Amino acid sequence: MSDLILIVEDEPKLAALVRDYLQAAGYRSEWLADGRQALERLKSGHNTSNQPAAVLLDVMLPGLDGLEVCRAVRMFSDVPILINSARVEELDRLLGLELGADDYVCKPFSPRELVARVKALLRRAQGRLAPATLVPAGGGFAVDEAGQRIVWREQVLSLTPVEFRLLRQLLQQPGRVFERSQLLDLIHEDFRDVSDRVVDSHIKNIRRKLAALEPAQECIASVYGVGYRLDLA
Repeated sequence: MSDLILIVEDEPKLAALVRDYLQAAGYRSEWLADGRQALERLKSGHNTSNQPAAVLLDVMLPGLDGLEVCRAVRMFSDVPILINSARVEELDRLLGLELGADDYVCKPFSPRELVARVKALLRRAQGRLAPATLVPAGGGFAVDEAGQRIVWREQVLSLTPVEFRLLRQLLQQPGRVFERSQLLDLIHEDFRDVSDRVVDSHIKNIRRKLAALEPAQECIASVYGVGYRLDLA
């Protein structure tokens, strides 16, 4: 059975257009126009055969806005989320601290580009389901490239794809200082124009997740005016 994509969009014509393109690409789709209904749908379908493979989430929604939906979903699910918004000034925030969005597109967007981004999200998500091959990386870390997972002291870190790429890069060269611009290239391989503050937000997220496992551990150091360094004990 083909993957199910949940479309959360309050513009019926746009939702219908996206559904047509997804169907042409071989995907099933489900449409909801209300943020609160979308959140309930994702809760009820979590860890069931009815769980969507990915979510296309608008920001301006009735009931509950897309940012709050994204934040709430990340409390119980790592389903890939692609946010779309016409409010360009919010883009840093969309990918920022605690929201957990995996990607975004700006309105108006190309439906073909949207489908391409969905395919990329699903490839990464399916990689996480592959058989684990953990490679020790020092300091109690181990990296599963195929599954896009990082294990720390025998506990799996719940990382978004962006957070995985950032932490993996730091682990590859512990002790090296990476400039924000270098890390930004990892976040957006298409070189879109976003602020390097996005890097700060994601690093803060990674630190928070590490601290949840061991509060006293602070292995990612800030280098003032430059970037970040990973220090392994």
